[in-house]
Amino acid sequence: MNLKPLNKHIVLEAVEVEKTTASGIVIPETADKEKTNKGKVVAVSDNSSLKVGDVVFFEKFSDHTVKDGDKEYIIVKEENILAVLN
Repeated sequence: MNLKPLNKHIVLEAVEVEKTTASGIVIPETADKEKTNKGKVVAVSDNSSLKVGDVVFFEKFSDHTVKDGDKEYIIVKEENILAVLN
């Protein structure tokens, strides 16, 4: 990856969230029109409280999507991170 975030920004890879209906049918995120708000941290700016490998939830519509080669990444401000999944 050739991205180095600056100014308290975080680079994430989207984490697919499967949804299950009441009857047990699994609906993959690709079938859902709504974007995910869950991601895995792949790069952090200096002085960040997050670390690479953390899985986080971020505010919807606070992100920027960029491509690096054939991979797509999400860039968010650290202040838009809502929670870290333990």
